[in-house]
Amino acid sequence: MSYTVVAAKVDPQVKKEAMEIARELGMPLSVIIKAFLKQFIKHKSVEFSARNEEPNEYLIRTIKQALKDRKEGRASPVFETGKEALKWLEQQGI
Repeated sequence: MSYTVVAAKVDPQVKKEAMEIARELGMPLSVIIKAFLKQFIKHKSVEFSARNEEPNEYLIRTIKQALKDRKEGRASPVFETGKEALKWLEQQGI
């Protein structure tokens, strides 16, 4: 099988960290990149994960306010299930 070179400019720290993680997983970074490209081709989409990221202060405040509003009845409409939401949308002609 023949190969071609793909060049991409990335921050040196990003490359270093990516190579370290790939090494921890027991594979070279090129395998990670190839797998990413194959998934990109297969699904024609890009997915990002924030698995290990902490929410910022704005998001935390917003979630707390939304939960408080819902608890105090300042939300419209509120659904307990997806079926309830779909029923409401159908009633609205949506």
